[in-house]
Amino acid sequence: MEQDAYREAGVDIDLEAAAVKSLISELTYRRKGEFSMASEIGHFAGFVSFGKYVLAMAVDGVGTKMLVADALQNWSTVGIDCIAMNVNDLYVMNLEPIAFVDYIATSKLSHDQMKQIGKGLNEGAKLANLSILGGETATLKGLVTGLDLAGACLGIQEKEKVIAGSAIVPGDIMVGIPSSGIHSNGLTLARRMVEQHGSYDERLQSGETLGESLLKPTRIYADVLRICEETEVHGMCHITGGGLLNLNRLGEFGYIFDSPLPPQEIYTWIAQTGGISEQEMYRTFNMGMGYVIIMPQEGVNTVKKYYPDAQVVGKIERSPGISLNGKKLF
Repeated sequence: MEQDAYREAGVDIDLEAAAVKSLISELTYRRKGEFSMASEIGHFAGFVSFGKYVLAMAVDGVGTKMLVADALQNWSTVGIDCIAMNVNDLYVMNLEPIAFVDYIATSKLSHDQMKQIGKGLNEGAKLANLSILGGETATLKGLVTGLDLAGACLGIQEKEKVIAGSAIVPGDIMVGIPSSGIHSNGLTLARRMVEQHGSYDERLQSGETLGESLLKPTRIYADVLRICEETEVHGMCHITGGGLLNLNRLGEFGYIFDSPLPPQEIYTWIAQTGGISEQEMYRTFNMGMGYVIIMPQEGVNTVKKYYPDAQVVGKIERSPGISLNGKKLF
């Protein structure tokens, strides 16, 4: 398969980035008076001034992972994904999530489906220590096929404790924390591989089925808040859609990965089955690393105290670009 497998499957990352820029270019109005905007559009989360604090907001959804849940008739964990994709985008700026609202758009309501989704949302809220304040459910037959699950999250932090990447300097090291698997990005391509070349019941060498692997819930990185309290952190990144390209949100540096975390078995299966290049895999998926902390070397032991499976994966250099095992990817 060609390098642009994700685009052929229906998602064009470059087109998406250009389209988002077009949207953002029109968002010029800023609130006047108190509680003004205190961030630029384009980071993982946006926030407003609130006295000595900032209030932050993030929004995200589960995406086409819902179609995997539909295929397996198991919606019990997608609520965790919905919470995780939002709170992880707050954690990267050392923002503490405190409240959440969900949005469900569906062509047809199902009591069992909604109960299972509620179960996952509640578990995600527990893992992230936040309250679900409410939400909106819309039956949109003719506009929506199936069910789409999304949400928005409110976070808070003292202004002086916000981490946006401005403290990153060449010589910092990168500590990678493993993902639980594919999380909630790249599922359009992953599903295409399964549906064209296998089945959700097909088993990997580990014994896990492809369906089980794809549906594994997104890891929630709540303990990074404790790490930021105990040691110096210069920047953090949630590896989501766009893979390693997400690091560019932190600034133009050289992100040199010389000891990357090993990808889970599902990634090997996708790459080999589809003949997908290493570069495209790392710009589509998290490839086994769901979160990166950029910090001085002295902080590594603090990270490992909370995440024993974390490891130093690379370093920061001055010349911009993202390299993997000596090969420049982007």
